[in-house]
Amino acid sequence: MAKPWAHSAFTRVLETRARKRPRKVAFPEADDARVVEAAVHLARRAAVRPVLVGRWGGAERSLDERRAFDQVELIATSSDSLDGALALLSEGVVDGVVAGAVRTSAEVIRAGLKRVGLRAGVRLLSSCFFMEVHDFRGNGPEVLTFTDAGVVPDPGAGALAEIAREAVRVRRLVVGDEPRVAFLSYSTLGSARGRSVERVCEALDRFRKHCPDVPSGGELQADAALVPSVARVKAPADAVGGNANVLVFPCLDAANIAYKLVQRLAGARALGPVLQGLRAPLNDLSRGASAEDIAHMGAITALMAGEAG
Repeated sequence: MAKPWAHSAFTRVLETRARKRPRKVAFPEADDARVVEAAVHLARRAAVRPVLVGRWGGAERSLDERRAFDQVELIATSSDSLDGALALLSEGVVDGVVAGAVRTSAEVIRAGLKRVGLRAGVRLLSSCFFMEVHDFRGNGPEVLTFTDAGVVPDPGAGALAEIAREAVRVRRLVVGDEPRVAFLSYSTLGSARGRSVERVCEALDRFRKHCPDVPSGGELQADAALVPSVARVKAPADAVGGNANVLVFPCLDAANIAYKLVQRLAGARALGPVLQGLRAPLNDLSRGASAEDIAHMGAITALMAGEAG
């Protein structure tokens, strides 16, 4: 018997919200037992209408969920299963795709750009992580967005602003709350100088021109962005100081290091990388992902598809 999954408040909410309008999500690595287990779980919970694409050779027989497995659609393909799943996505047969349990992130991203392409007005593909953290502001556990922690190495000001806009869009779809965006730096409101600080300030200006109704602030050090008592001292007039829930990092190095430190040292749950900017939802997995991780990403992908209708 498999060990029960350690659902959190956030992952339960993901499934509950996805269940209101289940979407078809394709999983092209159908010969992997973790993928099959995740698909069965989502079918049993009626959170997603899973579609297994590719070859499957008895992985389902290792599960004691035969009835639920019968609710999983199976599409065999003799060609590349990732390419086949993305063709279904491009044609509107499925609403989203989750891949990367076996394939590398580079393979998933390249295939997505080729087969799905970017949304109108979007210049680059980026990513975010949803970080479920313990109570640190006296409001209970929270979900923070870290962006971009997985794709764009050294974004310029325009790219940073676009990454922030995409993170806002995805957070609204997945978390369902109002984003409060902080552009992070080693400086808080002019406390230090440098090219990186100038770039972050320019990115904030560009973001505000495109999203004037979204609360945003910067440049802010991480403590000023997240901790109300620090913000009252360092940034008392900032629009989001101490209350940010979307953290825009100045570069991939900073974002990737930060999410892994928060995950490992603070015991946060990291969900991602969630891909931003594509015409239709395609999300990546770590090749070390568990069946539970894959199921969570399936629910996230289904919620991202909600924008279409």
